[in-house]
Amino acid sequence: MNEKNPFGEWIRLEQPRLGTRVVFATDDFFAPKERMIDAAEPVWKEGVYDDHGKWMDGWESRRKRVAGYDSAIVRLGISGVIHGFDIDTSFFTGNYPPAASIDVCTSDEINPGADATWRELLSRADLEGGAHNYFAVDSETAITHVRLNIYPDGGVARLRIYGEVRPAPLAYPANETIDLLNMRNGGRALIASDEHYGNMHNLNLPDEGTHMGDGWETARRRGPGNDWVIFELGRPGTIEEIDVDTAFYKGNYPDRVEVRAANVATTDRLEPDSESWPVLLPVSKLEMDRNHLFVKELHDVGVVSHIRMNIFPDGGVMRLRVRGKPHGR
Repeated sequence: MNEKNPFGEWIRLEQPRLGTRVVFATDDFFAPKERMIDAAEPVWKEGVYDDHGKWMDGWESRRKRVAGYDSAIVRLGISGVIHGFDIDTSFFTGNYPPAASIDVCTSDEINPGADATWRELLSRADLEGGAHNYFAVDSETAITHVRLNIYPDGGVARLRIYGEVRPAPLAYPANETIDLLNMRNGGRALIASDEHYGNMHNLNLPDEGTHMGDGWETARRRGPGNDWVIFELGRPGTIEEIDVDTAFYKGNYPDRVEVRAANVATTDRLEPDSESWPVLLPVSKLEMDRNHLFVKELHDVGVVSHIRMNIFPDGGVMRLRVRGKPHGR
């Protein structure tokens, strides 16, 4: 178990803002199942009680007095391939489950019935209380549902599900302009120079930002150079417009932005090679707290699969939209 998140390169598929919901639990007497996927980090409220007992920030079942174990089913808002889990038991110390396992399935049902084909993705594993319990898994199959089994009962503060979006092929309309970078369409941030104040995966969330902490923001750069993020598009395509949104960033927005792009066959040297990719958007001035739509400014670089956004010298960007036509459908 590693206290540093080993899955930071992957998208958190359990986010409610992506449409993910906890659709079933065998028991959530002490704390409701929905809290288990709350986007906020769990908190402790000293001396706070409700009608069922001590208020806990997570999902908690009652003490089991019969044979069996408890479970909860999470329906992903977007189908995806899972690469890791964090079964977070923060603040659950005398009431955490000693062990857990995870099953997955693919189903069109909101809450899959008894005839659903579940398969084990994480075998029964020991948990520690008051800790992040990280587990890597090996899978290449897109799934829609996750079932967390806890043995025999207890509380889980958060279940984080890390992976990559795998939308159905029909999600890419023929000859229609779409946001090729949008998370719902399979776009993903791969690497960033700095994520001190905001996560790179916020940049291509499907919804609008809600506050300054909801975007990507770097620390203040005190030396030479500039900050950047590299993305893989959900599907290669030709780019028609780019939207750089600095909403909520006022005293900390970047002064300028540049976008480079390429059709990449191998990612072995992604970071150094991206510095010399063809220029899609030349260096352009930005303003605080507004959308910047670039169309005529874009260069024709053909079909691309990856982009690199450079900001000068540092600062915060709320969302990045890269609209164009998918290639090769």
